[in-house]
Amino acid sequence: MRHLLRKVGFYVIALWAALTVNFVIPRLMPGDPVSLLIAKLGQRGPVTPETRSSIEALLGTDTDRPLLVQYVDYLRNLANGDLGLSVSYFPAPVTSIIGQTLPWTIGLIGLATVISFLLGIGLGTVAGWKRGSWLDNLIPVTTMFQSVPYFWLALILLFAFGSVWPVFPLNGGYDIYDTVPGWNAEFIGSVLYHGTLPALTIIISSVGGWMLGMRNMMVSTLSEDYLLTAEAKGLRPGRIMRTYAARNAILPSISGFAISLGFVVAGSIVTETVFSYPGIGSALLQAVGSNDYALMQGIFLVITLSVLGANLLVDLLYSVIDPRTRART
Repeated sequence: MRHLLRKVGFYVIALWAALTVNFVIPRLMPGDPVSLLIAKLGQRGPVTPETRSSIEALLGTDTDRPLLVQYVDYLRNLANGDLGLSVSYFPAPVTSIIGQTLPWTIGLIGLATVISFLLGIGLGTVAGWKRGSWLDNLIPVTTMFQSVPYFWLALILLFAFGSVWPVFPLNGGYDIYDTVPGWNAEFIGSVLYHGTLPALTIIISSVGGWMLGMRNMMVSTLSEDYLLTAEAKGLRPGRIMRTYAARNAILPSISGFAISLGFVVAGSIVTETVFSYPGIGSALLQAVGSNDYALMQGIFLVITLSVLGANLLVDLLYSVIDPRTRART
C-alpha cells in the first residue's frame, strides 16, 4: 500500500508541474488571442476599449492582472471543468471542441497504435523463437520503414493509393455529401473507409520497431535457465513460447506501448495534417496558429492526462504480469 501511495503521490506532483507549465508556455508566445479576435471584429467596424476589456474578461486573458492571480483563476476553472472559450472557433467552449475532435483521434491513432503493437509483438515473438527463419530475415525490411520520415511515407501512400490508383479518399474523416453522421452502417463504413489509409501509414511505420524489440528480448530470454527447466519437464513448445518466454520478454515493450498510447493525441498532428483528418491534432494546429491559449491549454491538458494515466496504468499492470514487482520495497 505504501508503494502504491508513493506512486500516486508522484503522479499528482507530476500533474501539478505539467499544469503549471501548461499555464506558462502559451503566455510566453508572441502575440495574444485578444488582439487576433479584435482584428477580426475590426473588419466589421470600430472596436472600443470597453469592447477589448469585455473580450479579455470573457477569454480570461486580462494581462493587466498579476500573473499569480491568473494562475489561481486558471486552477480554479480547471477544478470546475471550465476550460474557457476558444478563439479559433469562437464562441464555442473548449470542452465542446475537444469533445468533437478527440473521438476521431482516438478512433484512428489509438486503434492503429494498438494494431501495430499487437502485430509487432506477435511477429516478433515468432521471429525470436524461430531464429533464422524467413520472418526473422524480414525484420530489417520492416525497420527500414520506421527510419523513413513519417510525413514522407504518408505523402507517398497518399499519392499512390489516393491519386495514381484512387483506392482511398484523399482527405476527410467521412463522406460529407452522401452520409449522415450517426450510429448507422453507412456512416461507420464511410469512417472506416476514410481512416484506412492513415491507419495503414501508422501501422507500416511503427510495426517494425515493436517487432525488432520483441525479437531481441525473446532471443535474450531464451537463454534463461527456467526455459531449459520447462523444456526438461516436457512442456509443449507453444506453451513455453507463450507462457514462459513471451510473458517475460514483453515487459519492456509494455512500457513503450503505454508511452505510445499516452502520446496518441500529441502524435496525431502530422497524420491529421497530411490527410486533413478532423481530429484533435488539426484543432491543436489551428489553435497554435491563432494564439488560442484556452484551446492549446485544453488540448495539452488532455495530452498530460493521457500520458500520466497510461504510465500509471502500466505501473499497475506490471504488478500483474511480473509478480516480483509486488514485493515490498
